[in-house]
Amino acid sequence: MAEKRDVYPIDIAGVHRELRLFQIKPGLRIAILNILGDTELVEACAKALAEKLQPIDYEVIVTAESKSIPLAYALSATTRKPFIVLRKSYKPYMGDAIQAETLSITTGKPQTLYLDEKDRDLIKGKRVVIVDDVISTGSTLQGMRLLLDHAGATVAVEAAILTEGERAKWRDIISLGHLPVFSD
Repeated sequence: MAEKRDVYPIDIAGVHRELRLFQIKPGLRIAILNILGDTELVEACAKALAEKLQPIDYEVIVTAESKSIPLAYALSATTRKPFIVLRKSYKPYMGDAIQAETLSITTGKPQTLYLDEKDRDLIKGKRVVIVDDVISTGSTLQGMRLLLDHAGATVAVEAAILTEGERAKWRDIISLGHLPVFSD
């Protein structure tokens, strides 16, 4: 039988969820938002973010692989704007891909992001929205910004379902809510 975990109750875009708390290091826990397979929440969040993004001038939605892919897809379907995914591993079919390195909070290790050669022309000279599920430390954002700069894109705005941690750090992020961190 699975261990009973503490939860953090939250309402996001009119949908209630109980987010499980996980210890990421001694004395520190975070609430985990996992949107994979949660169609109701993804669609509600995409609609709510589309409304918040309506006044922003942008042409393409960009996200990093993997948990935020359903959100980028749903946001693309809602706004009728294309989306691209920055990959976390290189595949030969990606051709002359651009890459940037960042530090992953999930693994605590360096992570490389890749922009597939086929997507370079789609974003070159374009205004893009970076979309993520949860923005915690900003390390993935930093890697995405660097990669998009190398590709000749301009970041119009950054958006997420939730921000986490120090709220003041994320005041420029368009989001649907905020998660605290939990000290034991």
